[in-house]
Amino acid sequence: MSVEDSSAARDDREGLHPTHALDDTVHQRVRLGILTIAREADRVEFGFLKQQLAVTDGNLSRHLKVLEDSGLINLEKGYAGRRPRTWITLTREGAHALDAELRALRALVHRLETHPAPDPPDPPDTASPLQG
Repeated sequence: MSVEDSSAARDDREGLHPTHALDDTVHQRVRLGILTIAREADRVEFGFLKQQLAVTDGNLSRHLKVLEDSGLINLEKGYAGRRPRTWITLTREGAHALDAELRALRALVHRLETHPAPDPPDPPDTASPLQG
């Protein structure tokens, strides 16, 4: 792709609605929650994520697998005493993906704040002219 082609492609994307920049892998509610909680901590334990996101073990495991397969998180298995534990850390790619998602969400909010929807029309008068 030439420099001109890549500039044209960027210009085309810039004209699109901000939702085009949302990443389906990141944007899903539980996965977005995992990434944001992992961003807040150096590493986060599976049980804490489960409790914070109010999901089942199986549901959380499925979402963690999607994020791990996408290179957005690392999973570390080990023990705390005799109890098995799984810790989640955000990768550099995960941090970049989360930043991009937040930029897209900010752009969407900005668009709505700067171009508010018109007030809805008043409902039609439903009073009957033959009352009484």
